[in-house]
Amino acid sequence: MAVRPILEYPDPRLSTSSAPVTMFDAELQRLVDDLLETLYAAGGIGLSAPQIGDLRRVAVMDVSGEASAPQVYVNPEVQSRSAWGLVEESCLSVPGVVANVIRATKVRVRAQDPAGESFEREVEAMNAVCVQHELDHLNGKLFIDHLSPFRRWRIRSRLKAAARAADERRDVA
Repeated sequence: MAVRPILEYPDPRLSTSSAPVTMFDAELQRLVDDLLETLYAAGGIGLSAPQIGDLRRVAVMDVSGEASAPQVYVNPEVQSRSAWGLVEESCLSVPGVVANVIRATKVRVRAQDPAGESFEREVEAMNAVCVQHELDHLNGKLFIDHLSPFRRWRIRSRLKAAARAADERRDVA
């Protein structure tokens, strides 16, 4: 297991759709282990493979607040959504940004575990929001893509400027 660097916006890999997992092997289990270790080290509640540069449809979550209830979703698909609401979201790949997004707070999701076994479950509240957020990552979408065009433009402009400034500091050093 290893803590991997988390990609940050505007990295283009965050805008790329992920490929379905077809090999359920030790390499996939290493990816899952790395995702969980990286998630816990970063103090987040959800992380998808594209956020660490791996474009496979794998996401992990743990909304327990105690790093005690890991959930793994391989090739997840939302089957149904209900109970829509306005929820506050943030993202490890979009640091420093918090915004309200309209999401379903009740979701039925179908996925596979790391061994390839299919499952379906209904999740609610923060679990439902997190599943949708991570599924967006697998589809090359960020939570800020759900915001108004003006708000999205403002956030993207600020993040791109911060990335340019960081690059300039690295060039000087």
